[in-house]
Amino acid sequence: MNTEVTSAASSLSAPSGPLRFGSGQAVRRLEDESLLAGTGRYTDDVTLPGQGYLVFLRSPYPHALIKSVDTAAASAMPGVLRVITGAEMAEAGVKPMAGVAGFKRGDGSDCVSPPRYALARERARFVGEPVVAVVADSVQQARDAAEAVMVDYEDLPMVVDVQSATAEGAPLLDDAATGNISAEMRHGSAEATAAAFAKASHVVTLDIANQRVVALTIEPRSVLADFDAATDRTTIRMSTQMPSGVRDTVCACLGLAKEKVRVVVGDVGGGFGMKTSAYPEDVVVAYASRAVKRPVKWVSERSEEFLSSAHGRDIETQAELALAADGKILGLRIKTLANVGAYATGTGVAIQLLIGPWVQTSVYDIQTIDFHFKAVLTNTAPTGAYRGAGRPEAIFTIERLMDEAARQTGIDRVALRRRNFIHPDQMPYKNPMGQTYDTGQFESVMNQGLALADWDGFEARAAASAKEGKQRGLGIATFLEWTGGNVFEERVTVSVHADGVIEVFSAVNAMGQGIATSLAQLAVDAFGVPIEKVRIVLGDTDRGDGFGSAGSRSLFTGGSAVRVGAERTIDKARDLAAKEFEAAAADVTYANGVFTVAGTDLKLDLFALAGKQPEREIFVDSTSAVAGPTWPNGCHICEIEIDPPTGDVTVVAYSSVNDVGRVINPMIVRGQLDGGAVQGIGQALYEQVVYDRETGQPVTGSLMDYVAPRADVIESMFKMEMDESTPCKNNPLGVKGVGELGTIGATPAVVNAVADAFARNGLGSKTAHLQMPLSPSRVWHAMQETSTV
Repeated sequence: MNTEVTSAASSLSAPSGPLRFGSGQAVRRLEDESLLAGTGRYTDDVTLPGQGYLVFLRSPYPHALIKSVDTAAASAMPGVLRVITGAEMAEAGVKPMAGVAGFKRGDGSDCVSPPRYALARERARFVGEPVVAVVADSVQQARDAAEAVMVDYEDLPMVVDVQSATAEGAPLLDDAATGNISAEMRHGSAEATAAAFAKASHVVTLDIANQRVVALTIEPRSVLADFDAATDRTTIRMSTQMPSGVRDTVCACLGLAKEKVRVVVGDVGGGFGMKTSAYPEDVVVAYASRAVKRPVKWVSERSEEFLSSAHGRDIETQAELALAADGKILGLRIKTLANVGAYATGTGVAIQLLIGPWVQTSVYDIQTIDFHFKAVLTNTAPTGAYRGAGRPEAIFTIERLMDEAARQTGIDRVALRRRNFIHPDQMPYKNPMGQTYDTGQFESVMNQGLALADWDGFEARAAASAKEGKQRGLGIATFLEWTGGNVFEERVTVSVHADGVIEVFSAVNAMGQGIATSLAQLAVDAFGVPIEKVRIVLGDTDRGDGFGSAGSRSLFTGGSAVRVGAERTIDKARDLAAKEFEAAAADVTYANGVFTVAGTDLKLDLFALAGKQPEREIFVDSTSAVAGPTWPNGCHICEIEIDPPTGDVTVVAYSSVNDVGRVINPMIVRGQLDGGAVQGIGQALYEQVVYDRETGQPVTGSLMDYVAPRADVIESMFKMEMDESTPCKNNPLGVKGVGELGTIGATPAVVNAVADAFARNGLGSKTAHLQMPLSPSRVWHAMQETSTV
C-alpha cells in the first residue's frame, strides 16, 4: 500500500478515451436507472428470514428521573421477543456513547457532558430520548407491547434555550457542568480588538439568531442488524454517510473487536450531515440482534426523526463590526451561545466552537478578531452536523453585518465589499484563525454575480413590483467556505478484471447526489474506456475503511484518490505489459484500454492482460492524500417581493456565481448548488424547531407543524454559473467541495433582500431586528409602526 501527498502542481494529462463520458461532461447519473425502475436497495427494502422488528419507547419528559421500569406485561404479549431496558444493557456491560472531548471550559477544566447511554438509565434529559426497546415478530406487536411498558418518572426542572440555561440558578443537566456550559473557546485578541473598536469611526452591532432546524431527509434513519452466532459476527445494513465510524462506535459500546461488525450501506435517501455519526438507536439494534439471535430491523418514523435525530444550527450571537471612516474593517467581535442539546457531542461542539470560526472573516481582509463561543447544554435533542455545519451560521453573521454596516455608514454595499475583499495577489492568505486559503478571486466572482443578476436593472423591477402593490428587495452575499473535513487521506482499491470490468472501491459514501457517477467519470478519464466498463463499489466496511462522506470531501478527497489509484493501476499494468512484450516499460504506452510498444505494431488489450495474470485480475490497493482543504466561494444574489397586507415573502429571482474549481459533472454540480440554495431559503423563510419554554415539549413534531420549502420555490427564476478559472491547488483534480455552498449563501442573501425591501420603504430602523425564519406573521408584525421581530 502506497501513501503520498499529491497536489494540483502534479502534471495532468488531457482526458483520454470516450470524452462524452469523462469529466466535464453532464453524464446522466448511473444511479438513476435502478431508482426510477423501483429496484433501488434502501435498508427497508431488505427483509431477512426470521427478522424481528424493534420499536422504541421514548421519554415524554424533557428532564426526569427514571425511578422504575416494569416490563412484565409487555414481555408476556404475543410475538414479543425481548423487552430491553437501560438496566439490562448496563448489566451486559454496554458502555456509554463517546461524548465531547478535547475541548476546555472557561476555567481551564475539561469539557463536560452527561453520559449518553443507548437507552436512558436513571435520568432522561430530552423529550424523545429512547428509554426502552421492544423486539417482536411484527411492528404492530412491538408497538402494542411498548405501550404496555410502565415507566415511573419523577419530573425534574428543565431548560430548553440558552438564555434560560445560563441564567443564575438554572437547573443543571450535569452536576459538573456549572452554568450548563459544556465547553468554550476564545480566538484572537480581546485587547487588540478593543483598541481597534476604540479608534473606529463606525461600530455596527447586531443580535443574530440562527434558529434550530431538522435535516428532513426523504429516507429516515433505518437499521437492520443480523447476528451470526456461528461466527459471532454482526452485519449491520443501514442508511448512513460514514459506515466505518458507525462500526467503530457500535464496537466500542458493545465491547466488540472491529472485525466482529460489518456495516453495509445500499441506497441512501439523503443525509445532509444528519447521518454522519452513530446514534443510540444503532447500538440498541445491534445489541438486540445479538440478544435474540435473529435479524432485527428498526425504521424511524417521521415523528421520531423530529424528536431524536441530530438537529442543526441553534445559536445566538452578539456581533460587532468596527470600521474606519472609509469603510475599511478594523475589527470583528463575536460572542456566541450555542445550544448543543442534552448531550454534547464532539461534532456538535466543534462545529460551533471551531469550524464556524474558521470562516467567520470569510472573503474579507480582517486580521483583528475577538471571538468567544460557548457550548450550552439544554433539555433538547443534541445538535450535530447539518448541511454547512457551522459555516452557514458564520457567513450569515458576517454578511448581515456587512449590509447593516453599509446602511449605517451610507457606503454602497457593493463598494463596501470591494473595499474589504482579500485580493488574488494576497494568496495564499492566512486568516486570523490560522486557516490558509490557497486560491480565490472574490471580486471577480462578485462582478460576475452582479452581471448575472442584472443588478443595475433592479430599480426598474422594483418600480414594476410597486405598481402591483408589492415591495421588492435585493440581497447579496459574497462568501467562502471550508471543505474537506480535514481528513485528507483516502484509500481506494482498483481491480481490472479479465471479463472487461474495472471495479473501483472507495470508502466515501453515496447519499443521493451522484457520487458514484462522478467517480466513474474520473476512472474513464484515466483508463479511457467506456463508462459501462467501470463499476463503482461503495459502502462496505469489509471492503475497506475510510472517513466516509462529510464536509464536502467526497470528490475533493475521494475523487482524487480514485485518480491516483487509477494512475497507479495503469503503471502496474504497464510493467506487466512490458514483460509480455519483452520490452522496456519506458517504451510501452497506454491509451484507451490498449498498450502498445513504440515503433512496433505490438498491442495488448488491458483486460486481456488481466486475463494473463494468475488471479485473472490486476489489483492495486492505493492510499493517497490531498495537501489541504478547499475554499470554494461564491456570490449569491436574491430578489424578493413582500406582500404588505399579509407579510408573505416570495423569492422571485435567485442568481449565483460559484467558484468550485474544476467541474467533473456540471449537471450534478448544478443540482447540488440549486438544491442547497433551496435548503438555505427554507431556513431563511420557513423552518424552525420550536420547544415550549414552559413544558419542554417540542411544538414542531411533524410536517403538520414544521414548514419546509416546497418545489414551487424553484418556480422563481434561478440562474447559476460555475467559475472554473481558479482551480484548487491542494488536490490533483483542481476541484473544490460543492455540496454545501448553496445552503451557505442562500440564508444571508434572502434575509438581506428582505432587509433591503424594508429600508427602501421607510423601515430602515427595523432591519437590524430581523430574525429568521421570516414567516408572514413575523414580517407583517415587523412592518407595523411599533413592532419589531
